[in-house]
Amino acid sequence: MDVYDKDELDRIKKAEESWETGCLKDELEKRGEWRKEFKTNSGISIDRLYTPLDLKEKRWGYLENLGFPGEYPFTRGIIPTMYRGVPPRMFAYSGYGSAEATNERYKYLLAQGAKEISIASDLPTQIGYDSDNPLSRGEVGKIGCAIDSLADVEIIFKGIKMDGLTIGIQANATSPIHFAFVIAAAEKQGLTPQQIRVIIQNDVLKEYFARGTYIFPPKPSLKVSCDLVEYVIRNNLSDFMVPMYYSGYHTREAGGNAVHEMAFTLADAVAYIEELLRRGVSIDAFHQQMVLFAAGLDLFEEVSKYRALRRMWARMMRERFQAKNPRVIGLTYRNGSQSALYTAQQPMNNIVRGTIAALVEVLSGTQAINVAAWDEALSIPTEESATLVLRTMQIVTEETGILSTADPLAGSYYVEALTDELEERATKLFKQVEALGGAVAGIEQGFQEKQIAREAYEHLKQVKSGEKVVVGVNKYQMDETLSLKLMKVDPKEEERQIEKVKRLRKERDNKKVDIALKEVKEAAIEGVNLVPPILTAVKGYATIGEICDVLRGVYGEYKRLAY
Repeated sequence: MDVYDKDELDRIKKAEESWETGCLKDELEKRGEWRKEFKTNSGISIDRLYTPLDLKEKRWGYLENLGFPGEYPFTRGIIPTMYRGVPPRMFAYSGYGSAEATNERYKYLLAQGAKEISIASDLPTQIGYDSDNPLSRGEVGKIGCAIDSLADVEIIFKGIKMDGLTIGIQANATSPIHFAFVIAAAEKQGLTPQQIRVIIQNDVLKEYFARGTYIFPPKPSLKVSCDLVEYVIRNNLSDFMVPMYYSGYHTREAGGNAVHEMAFTLADAVAYIEELLRRGVSIDAFHQQMVLFAAGLDLFEEVSKYRALRRMWARMMRERFQAKNPRVIGLTYRNGSQSALYTAQQPMNNIVRGTIAALVEVLSGTQAINVAAWDEALSIPTEESATLVLRTMQIVTEETGILSTADPLAGSYYVEALTDELEERATKLFKQVEALGGAVAGIEQGFQEKQIAREAYEHLKQVKSGEKVVVGVNKYQMDETLSLKLMKVDPKEEERQIEKVKRLRKERDNKKVDIALKEVKEAAIEGVNLVPPILTAVKGYATIGEICDVLRGVYGEYKRLAY
C-alpha cells in the first residue's frame, strides 16, 4: 500500500529541490552553515527536513512495516489497546546494605505507589562470593543488598506479602540461585510458585562485553542460564514468571550506541533460543519474550530504536524460528533511564534528564518503566530522591496525556526514516556477529567488547572537544559548593553481615548442606539441569558462595582476554 502516488512524489521532489537551492541555501551560506552536519548519538546523519522522499523505497508499506498495535510486525506496540488497556508498570530498582535496611526501603516504596520491587544486589552477591570472603571486603552492601542465603531473602520480604507483587531479580551469573531464594522465601509465606510473579534478568552473555559480573566461561554460563528457562517452562510456570529478559541496557551503559544495543541483544537472544531448541523446548512455549533497554536522551532516535527492534524481533521469530505464539513474536519491553548520562556536576540537572527518559520510555510503547534518581552519579538514592523518581513517572504517565493514544510519533517522516535506518544498521551488525559464529563466538573473539570500547572512546573525545554538549560538564559550568543530602551505607553493616553469615553456618544442619552441595556438583558434572539441586541446597541454607564455589570447581572461572 503506497501512501503517495508517483505524481505526488515527483511534485514533492521538485518542491524540495527548489527550497534547497533557493531561499534555504542563500540563508545558510550567509551564515556559513551550508555544510554543517548534524548526527544522532549513533552517528546517523540528520537531514534539515524530512519528507515522504526519505521513507524507504519512497513509501511506508503501511501494513508491512507499521501495521496496528497488537498485530504483526508490532512496530506500534504489542497490545491492541496499548496504554488505555494496560498502563506501563513502574518498577523500583532498589536495595542497599543489609536485608533489614532493604526491607525498610521496600515497604516505603510500596507505600508510595510502586508496583514492582526489583532487587539490587551488591557486587559480591552478583559474582557469587559470600560477605565473609576476603575478596568481598569493602564491597559488602555498597551498591546493593548483601544476600548470602535464604535467611537474607526471608528478611527482605518480612512483612511484605509476596503474592500479588511483581519481583524483579537482577542476577545474571547467579540467576538459578536467586530464583531459588525467592521461591523458597515464598514457600515460607505459605505460597506456591504459581502465586508469585517473578521477572529475572538472566542474560549472562552481555556481562562479558558490557558489565563484567560473570563467573564461569561463556559456554557453561549459557548452559546455567538456559537451565533456569527450561525449568520454568517444563514446570508450567511461564504464565507466572519470566525466566529470562535479554538486556541491552548494559551495552549502552558501557558506552555502546543504539545500534550496538539492538544488534548485540538480538545476537544474545538467538544464542539462548537455539540452546533451548536443542533441548527440545518449543519456541512457542516461551510464552513471553522480554528485553531491558536503556532510554537515552536523543529522544527521536531512542523512540525509533524500540520501534525498529520490535519489528526486527517479530520478523525473526516468525521467519527464522517459525513461532506462532503472538506472545513470543511480540517483544515486551522493560526500560531504565541511561544512568551513564547522569552527571556528578550540577546533579539536580539529572531530574530533567530522568524526565526526558521517562518520556522516551512511554512514547516508545514500553510495558514497564524505571528512572534513575538524580543522585545516581553520587550515591545510592535517598528516600527523598527515590520518591521523586516515582513522582516523575507518575506525573509523566498520569498528567501529560501521552498514554491516550498508541505510538503517537508514528507517521513522522523523521521518526519513520530513523526507524528504518536503525533497523538496517542493526541488522547489518547482527549479521556480522552471526558470521563469527554467534554471540558466544563473538565474545570469545572480543568482537562486541571492542565495538563498544571504540564507541565509548569516540564519545569521550567528542565530549572533551565540546562537539557533544553535556550541560554542566563541558558547557554552562559553574563554581559549585554542593550541600546535598546523600545516602551513606553504615560501614558497620559489613561487619554485621559477616557475623550473620558466620552464625548461619553454625546454626544450620551442615550435614544436610554438604549432601545438597554434593548433588549440585554431580548435576554440574553430568550436565543435567541445575535448578532442582540448587533449590534443595538453598532450602537447606547453603550460601551463594558455597554453591558458586562448587560450580567453579566444575566449570572453572572466566579470565578476561587482553585484546
